[in-house]
Amino acid sequence: MGEFTHFNHDGRAKMVNVGEKPVTLRTAVARGTVRLNAQTFAMVRDGGTKKGDVLAVAQVGGIMAAKRTPELIPMCHPIMITGVDISFALKEDEGEIDITATVSCSGNTGVEMEALTAVSAAALTIYDMCKAVQRDIVICDIRLISKTGGKSGDFHREDAS
Repeated sequence: MGEFTHFNHDGRAKMVNVGEKPVTLRTAVARGTVRLNAQTFAMVRDGGTKKGDVLAVAQVGGIMAAKRTPELIPMCHPIMITGVDISFALKEDEGEIDITATVSCSGNTGVEMEALTAVSAAALTIYDMCKAVQRDIVICDIRLISKTGGKSGDFHREDAS
């Protein structure tokens, strides 16, 4: 492991200069889980909430969040994202919705924060749309699954489930 890069020689926060890094194709995949009770899960699955199609709104919310990541994360660079995809896996037996975000760009810094932010916002959107029927919703296990490109090379989580 390397050293922290977001601190200057005085130990104060700084935005890393990525101007000398080469432009490469970069991708990142992040995943997270929303746990619902059986009634709420069925409403989401069947599109039966008063606020509309929960997963469609969460998908758009995740995409919008990826695009606005530098406005939320202080040292995150504004980058030209070339693609964002949000997908959902409904696990009825567990009452869980797995959210996966895949983000890509051609740039000189990675898109891990954008993928993680997309998953977080999609999960929060599900929470927001379902909180009227269930208050104890759990958002958990938001994590980076993989990243490609850049100076530090590729990363693939061993327990990628």
